Amino acid sequence: MTRSSPTLLEARNLRKYFPLRSSGSPRSERRWLRAVDGISMVVAEGETMGVVGESGCGKTTLGRMLLRLIEPTEGEIYFDGEDLRGLDARRLRARRRDMQIVFQDPYSSLNPRMTAGAALAEALRIHGLAPGSRRRGRVAELLEMVGLSADQAGKYPHEFSGGQRQRIGIARALAVRPRFVVADEPVSALDVSIQAQIVNLLQDLQRGMGLTYLFIAHDLNVVRHISDRIAVMYLGRIVETGRSDDVYRSPKHPYTRALLAAIPQARVVAHPAQVGQPQRALQEAPDAAEVPSGCPYYPRCPERTEACRVQEPRLVRVGPDHRSACLLHADV
Repeated sequence: MTRSSPTLLEARNLRKYFPLRSSGSPRSERRWLRAVDGISMVVAEGETMGVVGESGCGKTTLGRMLLRLIEPTEGEIYFDGEDLRGLDARRLRARRRDMQIVFQDPYSSLNPRMTAGAALAEALRIHGLAPGSRRRGRVAELLEMVGLSADQAGKYPHEFSGGQRQRIGIARALAVRPRFVVADEPVSALDVSIQAQIVNLLQDLQRGMGLTYLFIAHDLNVVRHISDRIAVMYLGRIVETGRSDDVYRSPKHPYTRALLAAIPQARVVAHPAQVGQPQRALQEAPDAAEVPSGCPYYPRCPERTEACRVQEPRLVRVGPDHRSACLLHADV
């Protein structure tokens, strides 16, 4: 991916609010969980955009909205210049060939009653690809492409290891030759040694097929390894974004520094106000149904000021292709 790469996917002011049931409360007082709250982002063709944040910050909801697996409450989504929200069911189905997803759990995402070969053949059948006798050959090709053998096509999911099941999930996503893949925490359920194998596989496939990734994870080390750029999410919003090395080596937002400080042996120099505190700052899980006024990170931030309690920060430029939503950078 180069700086001149064309935009493949663009999101503008995306929001997704889920209604919360509260017994005894009138409908007018319905509470909402703000899973995604006003996100705009651009993903260039051929790049890997990493999305990182704590569990519950809205990463998965964002990824599924970009594919229209979840309908946004508000906002716009453009893929290769086409308005995805304006597509009817028939046109959206055709467009889905270009956009696929690899799910987090490599077991529950596979039908236990279907063999690996049948799972791959189903994707080909639905989209009318490799008809008749060609289908079996394409299934064998897909299995070998992800490091499995063709004679494993007759096995069921429970006969594979976790890493092998995730390879099948990747093969299924690539069966229709997509251009854009959302990888939703594809290694978080795997052993560390297997994680490296899957990440390397994804990178090899990207180079060979010209793929564009949205790579979702909670581990900044994994995200840094595979991503060209990183977006850090907190309570449904992007609080920092920039080139992978810039965000890792010089994090600007206190939340990003806290995430990095929580990684064992992370080579990040903490802000003086955060020495000894980042671990504590991440202990209390945020509640997306009770977002505070002002800065959402205010209740947990060791660098907060009184202004943070009342003023909502916006993403501002803090370096070349590097932005942070923090009042500490309001004058940058």
